[in-house]
Amino acid sequence: MPNSRASLWIGRILSALVILFLVMDGGIKLVPIKEVTETMQLLGYSGSVNQARLLGIITLLCALLYAVPQTSILGAILLTGLLGGAMATHLRVDSPLFTHLLFGFYIGVMAWGGLYLRDPHLRAMIPIRPQSL
Repeated sequence: MPNSRASLWIGRILSALVILFLVMDGGIKLVPIKEVTETMQLLGYSGSVNQARLLGIITLLCALLYAVPQTSILGAILLTGLLGGAMATHLRVDSPLFTHLLFGFYIGVMAWGGLYLRDPHLRAMIPIRPQSL
């Protein structure tokens, strides 16, 4: 399936935004800053430094796999699982819907949308066809 330059660049920009967010999110968990461990405790986790670092490593691994074209689909699949877990956590503690609970959904849509627009193999696997009358 052919791809226009505009959709390719939109896909690259969406993917870059997702990667930047994941690198920032994973990075602050590696340090980890005090707010990370406190927030983890508020969400029902132990908030230990080791737990935060493990989540940071997992997040950075997903970002790396997503960023490399040869493994981007695997990265998006793993990222979907990570974001689903984050959404489940926010659902469990009754976080605000649009700002917290659905934030993982927004990132997931950006990740898959960006990948769909920039990867012809994914578009071939999941074609979107216009509705016929």
